[in-house]
Amino acid sequence: MITESFVSNGPDSTKLHPKMQSSECDYVARIEEFETDSRGNIISDSFAIFDSKPQSPWTRSAAKRVFDCACVVLMMPFLLPILAIVWVAVRLTSPGPVLFLQKRMGQHGRDFTILKFRTMTHLEDKTHQPVTTSFNQHFTPVGPFLRRYKLDELPQLLNVLAGHMSLVGPRPKLPEHAISNLQCRAGITGAATIAFALEESILERVPKHRLEAFYHTVVLPAKHRLDAEYMAKATFMTDFRLIVDSVFRRWDCTIMEDLLHEWAVEHGDPMLLANVCDPDKTLVHSAILPRMDRPAPTGQSRAY
Repeated sequence: MITESFVSNGPDSTKLHPKMQSSECDYVARIEEFETDSRGNIISDSFAIFDSKPQSPWTRSAAKRVFDCACVVLMMPFLLPILAIVWVAVRLTSPGPVLFLQKRMGQHGRDFTILKFRTMTHLEDKTHQPVTTSFNQHFTPVGPFLRRYKLDELPQLLNVLAGHMSLVGPRPKLPEHAISNLQCRAGITGAATIAFALEESILERVPKHRLEAFYHTVVLPAKHRLDAEYMAKATFMTDFRLIVDSVFRRWDCTIMEDLLHEWAVEHGDPMLLANVCDPDKTLVHSAILPRMDRPAPTGQSRAY
């Protein structure tokens, strides 16, 4: 067993993207140490360093819960017409239930049923791809539009009222994708949600034979680190800013673009390099995310 330190203090230290450096930025994620086995696979218990991070007073406060419920109640009159239109659109454009129900892992490892508008065709055998890209699933006619504008997430406001979720927090994962226990309520939006909002279109550029490896060795750990660091520093104002950024679709995909570029360079894949843009010609996150073999079941579709 070895312990890898991801950032050295020497002159050749990896250059990290500003969003991932320790700074005043809301979406900060400092580099920590992970324990790996002899093949470089992340050991799940090593994520305890993030689980043990103290949650900010705001994250643990009753005021956050009051804020969540007040926002949902105040927004509901404006959202009800949108919910009705989406409900009708899903019902009329494809057979099957309007809502997509799925078990997710919530606070302290307790599972709950997440609500979403269905964006994929209803398959009895549930043979959807384990990692979703823009074109590898059986989407309904309105599915891509709903996913692009995050309208499929609106039913989760009921999850917020029920106490399963918060407006801001780490996205709840499938049991097979959960690499740690959440110490706070899962969220509809969060630091990782902003950074990976265009995940499906970016993942479409990854060759199919590398897709699951890239997702499990790079994307999952990066999301976890971003969310854990944010929730340790969250305040009312940072939550409010994330909500506003989400409503106005102020996404920041630079972190994921940089992760994809580093992955392409590391593996020397000419097809992947041809699909990756690196305007600054700099490598980011070099060697900060060792491999993690966590294959997803082929019978489960991934939603985030």
